[in-house]
Amino acid sequence: MLRRGGLFQSIVILTVLSAIILASASFIDGKHWIGTILVFLGIGHIMILNALERASYKAVLPDIVFGLVDNGLLVAGAVIGAEFAGIFGAVVGAAAMNTVTDGLAGLFEGVAVEHLRSQKIRQKRTALTTSMGKMAGCLIGAGAALILFWNILGF
Repeated sequence: MLRRGGLFQSIVILTVLSAIILASASFIDGKHWIGTILVFLGIGHIMILNALERASYKAVLPDIVFGLVDNGLLVAGAVIGAEFAGIFGAVVGAAAMNTVTDGLAGLFEGVAVEHLRSQKIRQKRTALTTSMGKMAGCLIGAGAALILFWNILGF
């Protein structure tokens, strides 16, 4: 288990995981696989977090919910924007949705925190668990949105 507040160790772990994400995304040939890969990378983050911090997914559920809502909707804004105005539309759609999704995701994160408290589930939040929980949620949310838009709806 990492020492609580071990910022340097947390940065190293996040840097390695980020490199894995970027490398995985760059080797995908074809948009139909990227969503699935992102979902699996998100699940991998949760598994790694469990092994490193012995934190159950319930302990980081609010962070996962934040990432799911935040990136899932952000990707939707980017894909829809791209349909209307190409790359420019994707950038504007993502930028506009980012503000909306941060607020909405924060609301859902708060609801998840309140639910865990009402169930008497203790949260062991550290810098690493918070960041990795959000990263996992972002990967799963973005992956699920890409699967929906590209694989199911055919955008």
